[in-house]
Amino acid sequence: MYKIRVILDTKEDILRTIIVNNSFNLEDLHFTIAKSFGFEGQEMASFYRTDDEWNQGEEIPLFNMAEAGEGISMQTCVLKDTLPNVNDKLIYVYDFLNMWTFYVDVVDISTDEKQDLPQTILSVGEIPKEAPEKEFVADKLESEFDEDEDHFDPFDDFDFNEY
Repeated sequence: MYKIRVILDTKEDILRTIIVNNSFNLEDLHFTIAKSFGFEGQEMASFYRTDDEWNQGEEIPLFNMAEAGEGISMQTCVLKDTLPNVNDKLIYVYDFLNMWTFYVDVVDISTDEKQDLPQTILSVGEIPKEAPEKEFVADKLESEFDEDEDHFDPFDDFDFNEY
């Protein structure tokens, strides 16, 4: 079984520690996390692979969005394969309109079997009524056009009455 700590990205301490079966996939984990924080689990969500510094990587969406079924989804990612080690991490985003963002961290993995899983074994803090605001900062994109140069012919050079 997996012991997983889930922390809401806020200034206040809001976290849940949950225990789930090794056989769970990420879709099961999605519903467990949503329920543990008081959500119904009806909104779109994604997990993102991450490194130890929480840098966001590959998306694992709720549903396969690729053509011909070649992409991954939460349903196809089993915990023991996706998070094989203690301290493995994921970022979880629930409800893309509100962007509830959580840090998911594997605290312990054991071969013990429990029947009444999933289970929330620790609940700290109350979830706010609204999702915390996120500030998304993009790197300045390099333009292949200089701002000072005019790469397009001005429309004034055309006499549209001739056509």
